Amino acid sequence: MSVTENLIIQQEPISEYSLLTSEELDHRIAAAKQELGKDLVILGHHYQRDDVIVFSDHRGDSLQLARIAAGLQDTKYIVFCGVHFMAETTDILTSDDQIVILPDMKAGCSMADMADDQEVEECWEVITEQFGESIIPVTYVNSTAAIKTFVGKHDGLTITSSNAEKIFAYALQAKKRILFLPDQHLGRNTGVKFGIPLNEMCVYDPKEMKIEYPHGEGDPRVILWKGHCSVHTKFEPRHVHEVRSKYPDIRVLVHPECMYETVQLADENGSTDYIIKAVRNAPPGTKWAIGTEHNLVNRLAQEHPEQFIVSLNEMICPCLTMNRIDRPHLLWSLENILAGTPRNIIQVKPEIAEWAKVAIDRMLQIS
Repeated sequence: MSVTENLIIQQEPISEYSLLTSEELDHRIAAAKQELGKDLVILGHHYQRDDVIVFSDHRGDSLQLARIAAGLQDTKYIVFCGVHFMAETTDILTSDDQIVILPDMKAGCSMADMADDQEVEECWEVITEQFGESIIPVTYVNSTAAIKTFVGKHDGLTITSSNAEKIFAYALQAKKRILFLPDQHLGRNTGVKFGIPLNEMCVYDPKEMKIEYPHGEGDPRVILWKGHCSVHTKFEPRHVHEVRSKYPDIRVLVHPECMYETVQLADENGSTDYIIKAVRNAPPGTKWAIGTEHNLVNRLAQEHPEQFIVSLNEMICPCLTMNRIDRPHLLWSLENILAGTPRNIIQVKPEIAEWAKVAIDRMLQIS
């Protein structure tokens, strides 16, 4: 089942907005924000393009923004400048009276889309037949509401890149094995931090419906879903060697969604929030090669001119789906609200939202 089957979708063409000048877009967005006042909050993910995030009332990672929205009880409209799973999570955590809007329904996440609930059900049959009831499912918050629901129903919980080790500790006290969805690299890198040998981590291939042992066979404690982030896998070990050859005193800082070999070569790795704080707290003159989304790396370089900051892979493009949220779509969303016809409302079905929230709440109680 695709994520769109669980949502009310109202995407409409916005060709007239694409013809506006930059100045017209900025003026009309600002005017709409002012007219809507306290009824509106715009959330901007860290990976969002600069000309959009400048209009956000709050910026952060996906779960952080969803939790902020949940605390804004008096705000009627929440426009999420991010991707669909982020807006889903916001709808799950906010009240029924609040309306969550995604400016462009085509702003998806390839990683989240690499696991659908039917494939996960098939996986569960395969691995429980082999390993019995020894498995607890854990899903990255970068997953669809349907996957969060599956996890919630099977006594599992969600995880973020910030609290991954803490959640691994909880999960492995509850059960002998973890099924980790949907990003194999975050799961593998967290498992290594937790002290789990590579040969005790296997990979489930949903296309072949079988378990693979890329690191040698052992008694698996972590079963990794064969998914990945299309942006972070573009940072390869060769890029680490190349940047160090070019800048011998540079520090390499990467996100744990990068492949294991890249993370092992880096000086530091951590969540988006970790990366931002590492740069913010570094002394002037520090040199960084950062392996994460291009918009954020560029923004950090602009905000910290006292440091030298480059992308670990300077040929990489920004996240294409995140960048679907542009000013024409944002303005179109705001002016539809003003007209009393809000579009692209994200409304997760109650039976999906209920169990997805269970999975999220379990994580929040531990974190």
